[in-house]
Amino acid sequence: MLGEQDDDQSGLSVTVEDVAPCARCGGAAVLRVSIPHSWQNNLGQDVRGTKEASLCPACDHADPAATELLALFAVDDRVTLENAHTWACLASAWVERLRTRTVDAQRLQEEWELWRRGEL
Repeated sequence: MLGEQDDDQSGLSVTVEDVAPCARCGGAAVLRVSIPHSWQNNLGQDVRGTKEASLCPACDHADPAATELLALFAVDDRVTLENAHTWACLASAWVERLRTRTVDAQRLQEEWELWRRGEL
């Protein structure tokens, strides 16, 4: 089984063994990725960092980019030479969705209001 892979060109790190629990629900995650990204601050300076995300059956079952990848893990919980190509294609689609995902400003505002009132 593949453990961790670092792609020098993209800086992407993928972990499929000993994956930490999902940060959203605390349930079992099947995959964790670390994706480099950057943005410009108010001074116009580049700020570099990483996004980390877990593939969680409970949290990601409705995400179209995650559905087939979750199905693959449900049928075959190991990455092998036989399924590596399929796994890589499905994982690439999911990671690309993660790269383009943005903050839901309305949800952020709602959660901030809850936190401010002591309800979160």
